[in-house]
Amino acid sequence: MTTRFLTGITTTGTPHLGNFVGSIRPAVAASREPGVQSFYFLADYHALIKCEDPARIQRSTLEIAASWLAAGLEPAQVFFYRQSDIPEIPELTWLLTCVTGKGLLNRAHAYKAAQDKNTAAGRDADDGVSAGLFMYPVLMAADILMFKAHKVPVGRDQVQHIEMARDMAASFNHLYGEHFVLPEAQIEEHVATLPGLDGRKMSKSYDNTIPLFAPREQLRKLVASIVTDSRAPGEPKEVEGSALFQIYQAFARPQETEALRAAYAQGIAWGEVKQLVFERIDQTLAPLRARYEALIQDPARIEATLRAGAERARAIATPFLRELRHAVGLRSLAQGTAQQTGKPAKPGKAALPSFKQYREADGKFYFKLVSPQGRLLLQSTGFDSPRAAGQAIAQLQQQGAPALQALAAQFTPVAGVTEDEVAAALQALQDTAQQT
Repeated sequence: MTTRFLTGITTTGTPHLGNFVGSIRPAVAASREPGVQSFYFLADYHALIKCEDPARIQRSTLEIAASWLAAGLEPAQVFFYRQSDIPEIPELTWLLTCVTGKGLLNRAHAYKAAQDKNTAAGRDADDGVSAGLFMYPVLMAADILMFKAHKVPVGRDQVQHIEMARDMAASFNHLYGEHFVLPEAQIEEHVATLPGLDGRKMSKSYDNTIPLFAPREQLRKLVASIVTDSRAPGEPKEVEGSALFQIYQAFARPQETEALRAAYAQGIAWGEVKQLVFERIDQTLAPLRARYEALIQDPARIEATLRAGAERARAIATPFLRELRHAVGLRSLAQGTAQQTGKPAKPGKAALPSFKQYREADGKFYFKLVSPQGRLLLQSTGFDSPRAAGQAIAQLQQQGAPALQALAAQFTPVAGVTEDEVAAALQALQDTAQQT
């Protein structure tokens, strides 16, 4: 069974050690697991909501792409692309906008936080709030739904966005037929977080970060500046709450971590700890830093990599959006013109119901019968093999209405659809097959 994972990285800053430990390293490792199809994209449209500096966005895009590639991401094994290179995403955003209630967006955490901040300051609730911020959840939903992602790794603060994406997908499916997979949030309960230079969580917001690929001597100086307590050499020290110990632990092997724990109890000097931390980080990052620096010096190579990734991603997005456009009525007028002018449609060109077979995250195989207008007529339960699902489809195509009774246990009810409608759709397929 293949499960699709999707992760977006906003292009507004320089990757730091916390990003590496909490996101880049585990994501690269996960992308190598069997049965996983990974989508990683640089969310430069999202960046426009937070940053109005074009040069910063461009530079951040370069640095983040180079960081992921230097850390071992294999572009040929994953889908690695820039959001703005997929024009189907903003078009899907509009389609989702048209089925999304404003009330749902009113409840988005980021929008409510901006309003609360304005209200507390005595300003109009929407002062400085852009439509981009308000519509952020719809764009995020389009990112996810476009590629039918099963799992989206997020922290708890992002779970609401996944729930909203599910709501939008369900609304669209209800109106136009089953097109979208409903994604699930994979909550990252055990994601490692690193303290920064001041002991608080390493974050650009606190300006307490250590750039991931800082030059060796800059890395040494930054580690040396990490805040410690006043305990002198020889005094036992606590590992609990020690920023140095937590950073070391994130890069060291278990036996190395235990050795440092013992040294803390024996009163190791802070200067010696800082040297150990620096050496351990540098040992891990030095080969990656060399690859990073080579990539940064060759932006054309990164550009080619991202464009190639976008081309692969669009091979999925383009036909899917074509399907969605047809579902909502954005179609060729040729067929309608033929009907209005009384000219008969060419044989074999009439729109027909169709079977769609697919596999879900539970590993089972399903199929559905969809009308020419994209309306769901028949939905199967799960089959253990694609062959079994295909045999049921063949039975329906060959026998028509009688097969509905024989296979009744293999279907789930579709609200508002009668058995006669399904029988008529099957008959249309049979008639066409006989004509050909």
